[in-house]
Amino acid sequence: MQGLEQEIRKFVVDNFLFGQDDSRLGDGDSFLEHGIIDSTGVLELVSFLETRFGMKIADAELLPENLDSIDGVAAFVRRKAAAAG
Repeated sequence: MQGLEQEIRKFVVDNFLFGQDDSRLGDGDSFLEHGIIDSTGVLELVSFLETRFGMKIADAELLPENLDSIDGVAAFVRRKAAAAG
């Protein structure tokens, strides 16, 4: 999964920052705290992850530590891929 963080960043920038300069967004920055993604945005992110990576995300997995930063999302995707592996 080379470039996973970059792929997630691109999705977030394209869909939530509308292509604006993403230099202010650190990989560990909270999407919610920075006003980048709201609750509807989380559902869009989940849909992207499920489609792009062929995974099913359970309601119990909809947690900030899994979906609230680029680093968190990347780690979550890697864990899910390893468990399915």
